[in-house]
Amino acid sequence: MDRLIGIDYGRKRVGLAVSDPLGIFASSLDTVPAANIIDYLKSYTQKIPVEKFVVGYPMNLDNRPAEAAADVDKFLVKLKKAFPDIPVVLEDERFTSRLAMRAMIDGGMKKSDRRHKENVDKVSAALILQTYMDRSVR
Repeated sequence: MDRLIGIDYGRKRVGLAVSDPLGIFASSLDTVPAANIIDYLKSYTQKIPVEKFVVGYPMNLDNRPAEAAADVDKFLVKLKKAFPDIPVVLEDERFTSRLAMRAMIDGGMKKSDRRHKENVDKVSAALILQTYMDRSVR
């Protein structure tokens, strides 16, 4: 079965996660500089079939898009243009960075490793993807 890719987009870095072949579990994949994300995904999708992109969308507590949503919107245009045949769904990413930090602490990750924002971005992408998979039927 094709994989799902979770994306935590940021201006500097993009955290990526991937589903297992059955779409049950999300795992951290990589952190990529934002300027290289489309090329990275093109390379990845040539090796491994991707069914869908699940992109974290920043929302405020009042359910309006957060300030960072404008950056995600620009990225979505590029993503859809580069991959017109792969559906893109949005997943609310409120609190994912905090949840990612908590998951890393609970998982026993050393403090020095938690300081690397790349690790937070990857875990955030996995949380975004796992949330989507937990409530969706493929």
